[in-house]
Parts: sequence; structure tokens; C-alpha cells
Amino acid sequence: MMPVLASVVLVGLYYLIKWMDDPDLLNKIIRGYMSIMSVASMGKLASHGLQLITSLVFPDVWTDRAGRTYQIDGTRRQHVLMDSGPGSVPIVARVTPFPGYLSRVTLPSKVNNFLWTIRHLFMEEWTLKAALHGLGSANITLKLNDMLGFNIAIITIVTYYITQQPYLSNVLGTAFCYMTFGLMSPTSFAIGSAVLFGLFVYDIVMVFYTPYMITVATKLDVPIKLTFQNAKGHASILGLGDIVLPGIFIALALRFDLWRYYNSQIELVPTELTTELTEDVAGNGSTTRKNTKTQHRAVKKPYVSPKGQWGNRLWTQGVTKLFGKATATQALMVSSFPKTYFYAAMLGYLVGMLLTMLVLLIFRHGQPALLYLVPCVTGAVWLTGAIRGELGLMWKYTEDGSLDTQDIVVETDGNGNVIKEVTSKPLEESEKEKDKAVVGGKDGKTPKAKKDDNYPVFLLALIAPRQEDIKEE
Repeated sequence: MMPVLASVVLVGLYYLIKWMDDPDLLNKIIRGYMSIMSVASMGKLASHGLQLITSLVFPDVWTDRAGRTYQIDGTRRQHVLMDSGPGSVPIVARVTPFPGYLSRVTLPSKVNNFLWTIRHLFMEEWTLKAALHGLGSANITLKLNDMLGFNIAIITIVTYYITQQPYLSNVLGTAFCYMTFGLMSPTSFAIGSAVLFGLFVYDIVMVFYTPYMITVATKLDVPIKLTFQNAKGHASILGLGDIVLPGIFIALALRFDLWRYYNSQIELVPTELTTELTEDVAGNGSTTRKNTKTQHRAVKKPYVSPKGQWGNRLWTQGVTKLFGKATATQALMVSSFPKTYFYAAMLGYLVGMLLTMLVLLIFRHGQPALLYLVPCVTGAVWLTGAIRGELGLMWKYTEDGSLDTQDIVVETDGNGNVIKEVTSKPLEESEKEKDKAVVGGKDGKTPKAKKDDNYPVFLLALIAPRQEDIKEE
């Protein structure tokens, strides 16, 4: 339905612009709406940018020239040597919170304490609690960068609404795209390819055979496009749809790479399965026979998030090996998982954009970017799967939750390859049983919690963890 709905919106905007004659009022309405809606997306982009900068200034680990890796302990305010065996000791107590050579710089005690406090302030997690009786309650985990990002978003949006600067419109458009990549998913490569090819036809029809696309894109001055002007005043326009729609497919390829990495880490553990068969014997009632068969249980590795590791990778591997294999910590190992399909999709997007610009310069006419982006992006991913012999794995991959299972028993062939799954249990069901085993009593029932006589009528609080003062030994 996405191509159909996009057509309805585009045609509706076209005739609304024609009826109004002057789209200035429509621009103000849409600009105000987009400004409100962009608070979350701009805040997310700003906070993640600040977190990236923070990770570069205050990493968790770093490696010296001798190849020794140190972990920065913010609680003890020390740099601890890793992989040195039992009883590893810190380098020097109360050194600066910076990595590398700066860790040994001698600073006044007050300055040093202040820097450690700043590091702790950026690293700690706060909890925003809100409740209104009759409507419900919510707990949101925040960091200082999230709060700063929200304020940056408000300032940017207000400035854009007042000045209407094109570069601020581009910033807000970029934030929309960034937010969308984390919210939308085509679920599978088959659905993603189908949707993109439907929009491929839509883009061709709307640009080449109707005046709808170019009219709406040029008449509306709102953050639904990226605008690039040259010195002569000529402008090139790239619609956000040309970024978002291939982008969610590229993001799917990246998550597929991560799933492939964890899928390759699965260990097959021999397991004996015992089944009881009850048979009726004439004249003798029934007998029970036990049948034992050896199968294999697929044991998955615990999930470790690969996010937020750019600073650690820079300070442990250097600029030249930033995209190489990392081994310093488990999180770094996961963050350097092979990104084969993601790189293929990005290369396809680059080729598609170059083709779009080339044809645009040759024919001097607006081009439907999806005409070139869709075949290049989807073709690059499917071709990579065909070359690697993983088309079946691509077809199997889905984000509908059916792959989120554990306690899987599988059948294997003589070479140890998995033939089929015998039994599997949904992840949420296994987690419930784990919670029941931990929380439950002797009878397996969860004890009832003591009822609190108080309840919040209205609550809005920002709670930070208490930091104990570090005393000199």
C-alpha cells in the first residue's frame, strides 16, 4: 500500500497547491507541523552525535604503543591493565580520565577531580519518572547527552522556523532520515525488494509522466527534501524518500550481517532426548516403552550490543585499523562483525546516485532517483547473496520475531550441518520460565507483592545515581 498512499498524498498536495495559487500558507502549516514532529528525530541525532564525541574523549579502554590494553575505571578513578592475569594492578591511582599520553599528565588535584566528575556525569544513566493518576506512568532511561540533544533540537527547530534557512532544513531532513532508519523495517528482504520496486514504478510515473512530483518538490519549502544550491543560484533537490526507502533496506542488510555473525557463533551440544511411548497389549492392558535418541541442542551466544564503540575502537586500534577486526573486549569483537551485505548495499547506493547525477547532467531534466537506486541497491544485495551461496539464508531471515528462539534441538547430517529444527521455544517463553525459577517459591508460584497504600497522583522526577566520594587511602 505504500506506493498507493504516496500517490494519494502527492496528488492531493499538487491540487491543493493549484487551488491555493500561493502555497505560502500551506508552507507555514506544514513547516509548523514538521517542526513539532522533528523534535524527537533532531534530538536523537544530536544526542547520538554528542555520545560519539564523548566516546572519543572519554573511552572505556585504550591501548598503548607496546600493545597493552587498559580499562578506565571511573569508580576507582584508575586505569587498570587488562589481560595481565590474576591480581592485575592499576598504573597510577587518580590519573586523568583521558587515554594515551594524556593519562600520565600531572594536573592539580582539584582539576583532576573535576575532570573525573565530568566523565562520570556523561557516563551515568538517569531515570525520568512520570505518572498521572488515571492515565498511567512511564520510566525513561536518559543520559546527559540526551538532555543536551533535546535542547539542541529545540534551538535548531526554533531557529529554522524563524529564519527558514535552507541548510537548517537539510539538517532537519537528515534527522528525519536518521530517525526513520531505527523505526521502520521491511521485515525481510523479499518484502523490502517488493516495496522498493513498487516505489520504483511510482517514481518513474510521477516524474516522467505527470507534473505532480516536480511541482510539489519545487513549490513546498519544508524539510521534506535536501536542497543544494550552487554559486549561480541553481538548486538540486533530493527527496527524503530517495534516502529513507533505500536506507531502510540498507539498514536491514546491516542487521542481517549482525544476525549472520551470531548465527555463526552457535554451538551444537549433544543432547539425549527421551520419549515415552504407551502401547496397548491385548489382554495385558498397556505398557510404556522409553525411547532415547541423541540429538544436538543449538546454544546461542549471549547478545552484546555493538553500539557506542567508536571511541574504544579508535583508541585501541588507531585510525589505520579503525575498520579492522577488534579483539580487546567482547563488545569490540562484536562491533567489528563482518558487514559484507551492508558494504554491498552502500556501494550499490553510491553507484545509483552517480548514475542519477550523470543522467541529470546529460538530459537537463529532473530524474526519479529511485529509478537508479532501487536496481543498484537491491541488485547489489541479492547478487552478493548469490555469489556467496546464501540466498536461502537471505530468504529465511526475518525480523517478525520467529527467529527469536532458544533451547533449539536440531538434527544434523554426518558433516555436522543442521538439517532441520526438531523443537524450539520462543525467547519470551524461556525468559518467563527463567524468571519463574528465580522469583518463585518452593511451589513454583511467585509470591504476591505487598500492596502499597500510596500511589502517585502526579509525578515528574529526574533521578541520578548517587556517587560516593572517593577517599584517599
